[in-house]
Amino acid sequence: MNERIAAAEAEALERIASAVDERALEEARVAVTGRKGSMSLLAAAMKDVPKEDKAAVGQRLHDAREAVARALCEKQERLRAEADRKALAGIDVTLPARALPVGSLHPLTLIRDRAIEILRRLGFALADGPEIEDEFHCFDALNTPADHPARNEKDTFYFDSGKLLRTHTSSVQVRAMESSPPPLRIVVPGSAYRRDEIDATHLSVFNQLEGLYVDGDVSLPDLKGTLEFFFRELFGGHIEVRFRPHFFPFTEPSFEIDVKLGVPGREPRWIEVAGCGMVDPAVFDAVCRSRNDRAYDPDRVTGFAFGMGLDRLAMIRWGIRDIRALVENDTRFLAQFA
Repeated sequence: MNERIAAAEAEALERIASAVDERALEEARVAVTGRKGSMSLLAAAMKDVPKEDKAAVGQRLHDAREAVARALCEKQERLRAEADRKALAGIDVTLPARALPVGSLHPLTLIRDRAIEILRRLGFALADGPEIEDEFHCFDALNTPADHPARNEKDTFYFDSGKLLRTHTSSVQVRAMESSPPPLRIVVPGSAYRRDEIDATHLSVFNQLEGLYVDGDVSLPDLKGTLEFFFRELFGGHIEVRFRPHFFPFTEPSFEIDVKLGVPGREPRWIEVAGCGMVDPAVFDAVCRSRNDRAYDPDRVTGFAFGMGLDRLAMIRWGIRDIRALVENDTRFLAQFA
């Protein structure tokens, strides 16, 4: 039996040594250690070895199998090293490396992060909410009458269930007031949806950034000071900011905000950038009814709210003339922000 083991070991080691590639080595492995391989057949023959010789013969077989396993491993390493050398042959490692494209944040992400950074310095906390909303949070709680055009299915995306895609992120302001008592100071970025005709300045989905501040004595000067600081930080301290009277159902008084920006080769001009106002007492009353308490009693708290389109801010910030460029994912356009 020892002679059979020695002969099988020598034959296996010779076959392994003569393998010229990994395929031949695998064939050798199967022929030696496979279920019907020479070493496996010898292990099966151990049942015929006399009892007094089993220990010595078993040890000899074990040593042979270990030698074969080491030979297989070493041969595989040599074959792979040789394959690597052949693969690298002819490569000039002194050539300059190919330049890899550098990624960057999307312009909408850049403007959103910058806006949030500025407002965080003023004490605003980040808030979020669902994009599929109900009419109460999107319209009713915001003092929007039943016949308001925004509630028409020609302007808003409705589901068969009666729910809708939020038309603004103001719904998150309502949810924040429902879940937290005053004082409350939040900034809400997110997507909004409207049935707008798609053109150079409109999309059916756009990105908003809204803010809300409610406390015991929030005033109109607080609103103006906050937003003047915000836009000067965003566009530069040299810009002019003006507030024009306007109407929104959820604020009173309400204002549109313009900034005066200079465009190279043109006279500076006023550009509308946001809407804002003092929170209408009717909004506070609706929140109180929803909370079943008087935490937001309009006789005890006041607040201001504001909202702006991030897409529009990005277009103004970088002189983008077509809003569709922000969603088409043309790398030639996006590479400008790398």
